[in-house]
Amino acid sequence: MRDIHLAPAASTEPTDREVVVTRVLDAPQALVWEVWTKPEHVAAWWGPAGCENPSCEIDLRAGGAFRLTMRGPDGAVYPCRGVFREIVRPQRIVYESEADERHPCGAGLPPRAHVTVTFEDHGGKTKLTVHTRFETAAAYVAANEAGYTAGWRECVDRLEAFVMRKKEGA
Repeated sequence: MRDIHLAPAASTEPTDREVVVTRVLDAPQALVWEVWTKPEHVAAWWGPAGCENPSCEIDLRAGGAFRLTMRGPDGAVYPCRGVFREIVRPQRIVYESEADERHPCGAGLPPRAHVTVTFEDHGGKTKLTVHTRFETAAAYVAANEAGYTAGWRECVDRLEAFVMRKKEGA
């Protein structure tokens, strides 16, 4: 199941500053959690097709930092930096981006965005939801004009392929 919503998945009114990405992955919750939280795994799948991540640091605790350097196919470098606000193993991660205004997408973590990632067990599969709330409607528009939603589609495709390789023991 693949779905991207430009509004919250919950029963709230849609807003002009949220993106919700949902995918059911054919892998157990523990594996999807591991692939999302270990730096060596995140570096392998983060970003749209053609991107590489030469560095990734994850201090997985409330107050801990997430730092990733993404290099696009054109050689441009995009820093991705955030602070974890909540960690509930293996169900939820909440983080906020640092205010880096150089690029409205922020390598998948736009400036001053609030992101909640949930991992729900679905009978041996995992429903992954990435909910991004932008600081303003203008920030939402700028990020999407720079490819935020399209980039997350490709990023989740890469995540899914990586999870399947790990599941198969590769």
